[in-house]
Amino acid sequence: MPGTAGIYNTVIDQGATWTVNIVYTDYNGNPVNLTGYTARMQLREKFTSNAVLTLTTSNGGLTITPLTGGIAVLATVLQTEAIPAGFYLYDLELTAGSEITRLIQGQITVRAQVTANV
Repeated sequence: MPGTAGIYNTVIDQGATWTVNIVYTDYNGNPVNLTGYTARMQLREKFTSNAVLTLTTSNGGLTITPLTGGIAVLATVLQTEAIPAGFYLYDLELTAGSEITRLIQGQITVRAQVTANV
């Protein structure tokens, strides 16, 4: 999987479910077959900070639909509620064997929750 990571900046609302659906395509717009791949994503305040959110295919935060090139990202209410409001860096990587591809990266703004979940 050649190429460099795409840049995708987005927003998470603290205390709300956060979902993003990604379709990984080749240069011709055809879905990339992700059979045998796993994925991982981390959110950090700085490159050297500890992760405030880790999503993987193992923990259910990332779901791959191999033949369509689909990757579903899901952070639960409890996960987003635990992230302090602010600005963060992230990337999402795909792994197959020893091959690692950084698919996307960017900045995420976590907007503070006003109404608390009870």
